[in-house]
Amino acid sequence: MTDSTASRRRHPSTDRKRRALRVIGSPPAKATDPDSNPAAVQLTERAYGSHLDRSPLSASTRAAYRRHVRAYLAWLSQRGDVLDALRDPHGRDFAVRDYRSSLKDRRLKPATVNAALAAIDHLYGFLRLGRPDVRREPLPALAPRALSDAELRSVLRAAERRERPRDRAIVALMAFAGLRLAEVADLDVEDVAISARKGLVTVRRGKGDVGRTVPLSSEARSCIEPWLRERPDISEPALFVNPAGGRLSPRALDRTVRRVSEAAGLQLSAHVLRHTFVTRMVRAGVDVVLVAELAGHRSLETTRRYALPTAADREAAVELAATEPQEIDPDERKGSGT
Repeated sequence: MTDSTASRRRHPSTDRKRRALRVIGSPPAKATDPDSNPAAVQLTERAYGSHLDRSPLSASTRAAYRRHVRAYLAWLSQRGDVLDALRDPHGRDFAVRDYRSSLKDRRLKPATVNAALAAIDHLYGFLRLGRPDVRREPLPALAPRALSDAELRSVLRAAERRERPRDRAIVALMAFAGLRLAEVADLDVEDVAISARKGLVTVRRGKGDVGRTVPLSSEARSCIEPWLRERPDISEPALFVNPAGGRLSPRALDRTVRRVSEAAGLQLSAHVLRHTFVTRMVRAGVDVVLVAELAGHRSLETTRRYALPTAADREAAVELAATEPQEIDPDERKGSGT
């Protein structure tokens, strides 16, 4: 057995990747060879999938990239120019531009089109062809959706009416401390410290594996303390547990927030609660550097997005130009209007 043969047997995923790249880099197949494009698609998809499984991306991002790349490869296969699009930079750019047009023809939202392009960028990075020269779709310069004061009060009342202290604590940590869904799921009991006058929540592994400590307001403490008292005394260190005693997953936490919001007559995800926390601080005039620190933002540009106008702000501005301006509810102006 040669050294190269032994190496391929020790690293089957590497061998699959090399075979895919050989097919992609081969001369154009003859038109009479109908199996060439499907074979290239199959090998590329399989090798990319193996590469994606090892990538340091979140599970949701890997799933999204896999879905978008599979759709792109299927579209290429239908066009019949798979090899050209996957081996040549010019063919790559023409193909991706046409694919972007096809997505727009389906009237997909700009954010969805850009998400597909991001996945395709990742595919071409794996193929070592570089990022396609294709512009992104412009997105409206709006602040992320946030709840108005009235909406936030409705959510808190709905959580209280459910008579489940755990649900109130979950909502409070997102709405009053700005924790991400995964950060709440990762919390242990020892990460929350509450005394008579103050409280702190420690995020040990935030986004980018960066930790931070966030003070808890009196309102947040009043929502969290009942759960700390009623939480089952079990060996599981997780702050939030299910009836079986296991740690609640991010997905289970999001379902909890959605059920509470539905009881309040709203439809929202857990991320909207975090957006509400950041938006309220920015609009209250808190220094953007401090807001970024509390929110766990690595870039100030991310934080500054929350100072952008909301849809409700734009509607209010247009009303001011009317011959008979309508009075705008201050609570509605604070929200996103979406």
